[in-house]
Amino acid sequence: MTEENAIKLFKCLADKSRLQILKSLTLEDMYVERLAERLNLTPATISFHLRKLSEIDAVTSYKTQYYTMYSLCQDTFAVKILDILREQSDEADLQAKREQAYRQKVIDAFFEYGKLKSIPAQRKKERIVLEEIAKAFDPGRIYTEREVNIIIADYNDDFCTIRRDMISEKLMERDERGYWRTEVLPKC
Repeated sequence: MTEENAIKLFKCLADKSRLQILKSLTLEDMYVERLAERLNLTPATISFHLRKLSEIDAVTSYKTQYYTMYSLCQDTFAVKILDILREQSDEADLQAKREQAYRQKVIDAFFEYGKLKSIPAQRKKERIVLEEIAKAFDPGRIYTEREVNIIIADYNDDFCTIRRDMISEKLMERDERGYWRTEVLPKC
């Protein structure tokens, strides 16, 4: 189910009368007048809601004798909500571009000529700055504390704070052997 179809379905299901119609159709196929009696609504109101439900393939109709019977489209409701959420969003590329533009704006604001002007107070911005500094470390290589300090000092003199923050943000880890970069950094 596409994102657009899911939105239409959820909007349609947000109406109590439509939900009651669908619940009635789970029991058996029905015609407009029978649904109207059952739900205490006018046939015109039922027809309006059935038209909306038909547009999103929630119900289907067929003729039998003098009546148009309506039935529930089982396939529409067989989709798991998790499958809908996992569906690639039409906005994914746009969101990625916005995120990249924001990252670049933060980097431009806090770095000048490759040096960190100041450590951001806002955690989200600090994370971006720390990720940028973490790129200087080779993945899989173990560094001594002195090597880490020298690399960080190329960016800012407060290497102790930056090193500690990189560990707390799980960008680096340490043990008795030394320090190493842990996380795969975001793509630029």
